[in-house]
Amino acid sequence: MRRIKIILALFVLAAFSGSIQAQSIKMPQPSTSQTVIQDFGLGEITVKYSRPNLKNRVVFGELEPFGKVWRTGANSATVITFSDDVKVQGKDLPSGQYALFTIPQKDKWTIIFNKVTSQWGSYTYNQDNDVLRVEVKPVTLEDKVETFSIEFANVYDTTADLQLSWENTLVSVELTTSIDQRVMESIQEAMQSDNKPYFQAAQYYYTNDKDLATALDWINQADKQMTDAPWVKLWKAKIQLKMGDNLGAGQTAKEGLEIAQKINNDEYIRLHKQMIQTAMEQ
Repeated sequence: MRRIKIILALFVLAAFSGSIQAQSIKMPQPSTSQTVIQDFGLGEITVKYSRPNLKNRVVFGELEPFGKVWRTGANSATVITFSDDVKVQGKDLPSGQYALFTIPQKDKWTIIFNKVTSQWGSYTYNQDNDVLRVEVKPVTLEDKVETFSIEFANVYDTTADLQLSWENTLVSVELTTSIDQRVMESIQEAMQSDNKPYFQAAQYYYTNDKDLATALDWINQADKQMTDAPWVKLWKAKIQLKMGDNLGAGQTAKEGLEIAQKINNDEYIRLHKQMIQTAMEQ
């Protein structure tokens, strides 16, 4: 009898447990999450945030009052991570992980980087934990943005814009980083090794207005290593043209064109033809 009671008890427990599990339903979140990773300088920037929808509401000034700290998204505080030191609107911000808060207003927004990242919304926000505050002017958009978005625009080697957009508002924050000293030190060190990066070093010198005579010497060394590379010829022609050697640039481009035609590389056929034309016109 006792055994039967134990079996019945286990059966009831199993049934109850199954009932609880059956009540656990996976459903989509009202505000979906997103992670954005952007290469920047020699590192990267990562943003993790939740994306509320407009749903025919008036957001700024009503749902999110002007002059009040906003979590800049939904659910947990938005978190932004910089792998390297940056400048935000010209102000220094050390590498690290920050909660991204904002204070929306009609004519300006305050962008806040706070060192406490594990926060739900902005309910426990404390200004004493701010690492940096900057102010930017919002832009009014003609078309409404339904889903709150954080993205990067105008991304170059050392500059980018962090953009927040929702409803009819766009806010753009200027980010910059410095890599020149680190790259130059890396080039100097690499040039002491047996496997010298002539091609990449020449590209950097050309692009960043360094000593062109050195860039030409390095690209010539790269040309000796890669005699059938039309891309090396193209960069050599670019350096020659920048140095004012139009004839040399045109001749190098013709050599590159022959190589590109030989290997049927349409892209470099086009690029070398353009370089020849540019050398002739200057």
